Amino acid sequence: MITIISGSVRDNNNTKKVAEVYEAQLKNRNADVQLLALDEVKVFERDDDFISMEKKYLVPAEAFIIVMPEYNGSYPGILKLMIDNSDIAKCWHHKKVLLTGVATGRAGNLRGMEHLTGSLLHMKMLVHPNRLPISAVDKLLDANQRLSDPGTLKAINTQLDEYFKFVGVVSGEKV
Repeated sequence: MITIISGSVRDNNNTKKVAEVYEAQLKNRNADVQLLALDEVKVFERDDDFISMEKKYLVPAEAFIIVMPEYNGSYPGILKLMIDNSDIAKCWHHKKVLLTGVATGRAGNLRGMEHLTGSLLHMKMLVHPNRLPISAVDKLLDANQRLSDPGTLKAINTQLDEYFKFVGVVSGEKV
């Protein structure tokens, strides 16, 4: 199973819109996927709700896709808090992860992806080298607020093709 993490808690955030594209693309490929949107869960403390979320989304995941916005030149504190409150060994060790940065600026959160990569490697994760920066995301949305830019969709599909090989999945089936 692949868990996609949408790393923003802001209302109507573009990060979740991008994460939903990943979810749809993976479902089209018959992958076992679920979306964990941080704007829909509480991660401030390791209470019963957090442990329930952890058991549903983090522990059973064999691989992750993290879509995260740029917050002050890095990744969001809420994402770090969720990771810090989790059982690192059970949730993260030796699992594979794909990163996508989202920003209204021109760098697509390259710096934030680099910062998070260092933390993920410390947590014994395997980070896919094709980390996709999506820049000027607000200009890539259509009138319905959906990501519809052909070039970006092509880049996402290329990234997912590579990621499937990386995690050992072909057409939704394990290799």
